[in-house]
Amino acid sequence: MWIGQKDNGGDDRPPDTSFLDGQLLVAMPGMRDERFARAVIYMCAHSPEGAMGIIVNQPASHISFRDLLVQLDVVPEEERIHLPRAAGEVTVLKGGPVETGRGFVLHSSDFFIQDSTLPIDSGICLTATLDILKAIAGGGGPHSAVLALGYAGWAPGQLENEIQQNGWLNCPADASLVFGTDAAGKYERALRKLGIDPGMLSTEAGHA
Repeated sequence: MWIGQKDNGGDDRPPDTSFLDGQLLVAMPGMRDERFARAVIYMCAHSPEGAMGIIVNQPASHISFRDLLVQLDVVPEEERIHLPRAAGEVTVLKGGPVETGRGFVLHSSDFFIQDSTLPIDSGICLTATLDILKAIAGGGGPHSAVLALGYAGWAPGQLENEIQQNGWLNCPADASLVFGTDAAGKYERALRKLGIDPGMLSTEAGHA
């Protein structure tokens, strides 16, 4: 299987524990890891076993969605120019540094494949099989979608430690920040969603 998804199993979380599924992580200006500088990450799973998310503001400039459909033999090369308009509107993202050869499709909840689609919140799902690519190529996929190559992952307790070290802020997600095409503006928009003026944040945040 080309793309795979995380199965978080049953939800046995304590009722007083806060987890970040369906939230956005927003990197503080002082983020030390350059891979996550100015990153906006949609959190797909967060539990005591660790966390997994998709960076939604780092486009993969080296390849298009149409190119991927051909490379993966979803459609033959000669049909590339005849793909529906929706296929050309799917942004390919650098989803994170982990398993960059695997792909993950974040999409609106109007599309669902039994046993393959993982609902994350009321409006956004994750599907990680070739079936969704075939559906988009055939004009029957979700209204909104992005495809991410790789993901961001954290070991148990690692993300919580990074948040305590002032590495990340978090806020509720919305479709425009996940699916919007203005990747360059998502970081500032996410900060403003938190009520923060980007110019007022110290670049030394997290270095105390």
